[in-house]
Amino acid sequence: MDILISICLLVGTFFIFSTSIGLLRFPDVYTRMHAATKASTLGIAGIMIGAFLFLYVEHGIFSGKLILGLLFVLLTVPVSGHMISRAAHRSGVKPWGDKVRDDYTEAIRAKENPDHMK
Repeated sequence: MDILISICLLVGTFFIFSTSIGLLRFPDVYTRMHAATKASTLGIAGIMIGAFLFLYVEHGIFSGKLILGLLFVLLTVPVSGHMISRAAHRSGVKPWGDKVRDDYTEAIRAKENPDHMK
């Protein structure tokens, strides 16, 4: 069980570390948001699962707060990342690179002008 706990903590730490590298290295808000939401969610989940298992196995404590915290993170981080990316897009922030296809702008235009799609 100690090996499983160590693996959870190490995997979580790896994802948190990769989040920090992604935030420093990626070129625009959208790729940085991807790193900040995907990798950090997995990192936090790994660390919280490792902490939960440690408390349960070593001390016999069933921590409902860790489970609720894990559920809260899994539900709110992707939604907040999506909303921040959407706000960036609506404020005019362009994606990095020349060959980027912008389906969201086309969907907004189609919604505003239904005759445009016909």
